[in-house]
Amino acid sequence: MRIRRRNTAWLAVLGILVGIVVLSGTAPAQVAVALVGLFLLAAAASLIEIRPQRLLNNVPQSPLTLMRMSTSAREAVERARRRTHYSPAGLTLLDVGLISLQSSSEGMVMRRGRSTSLDDDGVRPYITLHVQPETSDRNAVIRYEILDQNGQTQYVHEMKTFLRDGEMNILADHHLPLAANERLAAGDWDLRVSVDGTLLGLLSFTVTPSLDARRQYIRNADNAAVRLEDSEREDAPVSLEDLLRSKSQDSRR
Repeated sequence: MRIRRRNTAWLAVLGILVGIVVLSGTAPAQVAVALVGLFLLAAAASLIEIRPQRLLNNVPQSPLTLMRMSTSAREAVERARRRTHYSPAGLTLLDVGLISLQSSSEGMVMRRGRSTSLDDDGVRPYITLHVQPETSDRNAVIRYEILDQNGQTQYVHEMKTFLRDGEMNILADHHLPLAANERLAAGDWDLRVSVDGTLLGLLSFTVTPSLDARRQYIRNADNAAVRLEDSEREDAPVSLEDLLRSKSQDSRR
């Protein structure tokens, strides 16, 4: 509920007229009480705006539905609620995550989870929703966003989905290419899911480096260790006898 201030002017005029009638004493007591009551009702109806959407959002979900929420869904919903005051009415996020795609000798391998590798061909986000009957039988816009470890948006996909009551699995139509994608780097990423412009869930997941990147890191580490060992060997202290012998040879030359 909120106060609609645009109606205060005519309510003030109406209040003055009612006050004149009541204070003048020309109207019977019963009529005066009725006028005051009608004025209060008019004031309440004019000033207070009731938002049914907000009321629906405050209706608790079924305990059985809440028990079916996965750990990822609970975390995603909690993070989303810390950023907005309410979630889409009549919708419960049961699960959220990623489907990783990788080519192999046996064909395309699909893996579900909260981590993916830069060796994978691509990744597609998905959600599982429980739709209440009063929210069903309509089209809704599902928006997926993937942000990298620096907060840069690397993937945005919107899809129009017809909501049916009950449980629905909604998989993104397109994937984010990972393999040979030079602009991507490993780290902790975020997946954002919105329904009709309202944030539904915010999930963190891990992107691991490719095998080539790991091998290159190991080679660089080995080379750095060798250089450090050579440097320490060059800077090693020498004995007085070796130092005098070296000085004597220099003087002879």
